[in-house]
Amino acid sequence: MNNQVPENPAQKNREGGFTPLVAIAALMVTSYLTANIMAVKIVGVFDTALIDAGTITFPLAYMLGDVLTEIWGFRTARKVIFLTFLCNIILVAATGIGVLIPAPEYLRETADAYDTVFSYVPRIVGASLAAFLAGELANAYFMERIKIWTAGRFLWMRTIGSSVVGYVFDTGIFCVLAFAGVVRTRELLVMIGVQYLVKLVIEAVCGTPLAYAAIGVLRKRL
Repeated sequence: MNNQVPENPAQKNREGGFTPLVAIAALMVTSYLTANIMAVKIVGVFDTALIDAGTITFPLAYMLGDVLTEIWGFRTARKVIFLTFLCNIILVAATGIGVLIPAPEYLRETADAYDTVFSYVPRIVGASLAAFLAGELANAYFMERIKIWTAGRFLWMRTIGSSVVGYVFDTGIFCVLAFAGVVRTRELLVMIGVQYLVKLVIEAVCGTPLAYAAIGVLRKRL
């Protein structure tokens, strides 16, 4: 069952018009950039496990990826995934230049705080890029496969099922590359397990209802 729409359906929008695809793509890029910056902060969960703060916003990006794949198909989703990849590289380059630029002595405290955060961002983003490509491409691919297997029924099965697979790649690769050597091995393994479960819970409780709402609105409009 194929009810996907073209990137500019029926050319309804004038040249250069603001389309729903542009809005979804912009939100997805923003979600990943935000998650990567937030990931610098490690959060304790009931004094038993560690997760990075980006875990809170990360499922939003996956939900938007689900919407992209459901409405526009895997090819369009893949384009936005690579666009997001490029934007993350720009983030690393721009903030890295900011670290190198000297600051006035009376602003040393602010500059040191900036340097502390954004000196670690390249490792976070590097880990995120590798995890992002593997996880998001797997998520989008299985989203479309499950849609074919279920003849377009059971949207919840597609959104959650594809995330079950995507989060395995994303969480495992990201945590190992970003935090190996920073936290102890046992804490790293617990971090992977807890982040995976937290992401799935957020996806099921918040992401899937939001995906249903967004897809419903977009289908009526497009």
